[in-house]
Amino acid sequence: MTERKTGMERFQTGFLYFWMYSALGWLYEVFLEVVVYRWGFSNRGFLFGPYLPVYGIGALLILVCLRPLSHKPLRVGRVNVMPVVVFVAVVVLTTVVELIASYLLEWTTGGWLWDYTRYSIQWQGRICLSASLRFGVGGMIILYGLQPLLEKGMARLGKKWRQILFVVLFVLFVVDCVSRVLR
Repeated sequence: MTERKTGMERFQTGFLYFWMYSALGWLYEVFLEVVVYRWGFSNRGFLFGPYLPVYGIGALLILVCLRPLSHKPLRVGRVNVMPVVVFVAVVVLTTVVELIASYLLEWTTGGWLWDYTRYSIQWQGRICLSASLRFGVGGMIILYGLQPLLEKGMARLGKKWRQILFVVLFVLFVVDCVSRVLR
């Protein structure tokens, strides 16, 4: 029998997933910048810490909106096409998140942190097909690979250590956000 979680425990677990995916997004961006494009290192985010909240928000939305569908069969003949449907949904969802993030960043900071104007299929330099397809692949990796592993790791961590980790990361994140506002 599985243990029922309180609202606070669900919030703590959700925040830890948010933080992990935000940190993985930061690592992904730095990898692209340093290894793929060879531009050299820079902090890819608008916060001080090594995390990009847009990735955490996108991952949580993928999990909340699409995880219930991800393991249900949708057959065309004998072929399960649900993974294709989920992939397209991830692409649309993450593209909308990126577009909204660009407007929020522009509104709060005067600009956004990426520029897709050099890509052939893009809109206002805010979103582009290439990045959207990569986010689609990333969303599939989250749904079918990373999240099950993170859940096992979170269960092994135990309630006490999850709470300690939550408090430390939450305080650091809030301090980082407040210091960004005060800059």
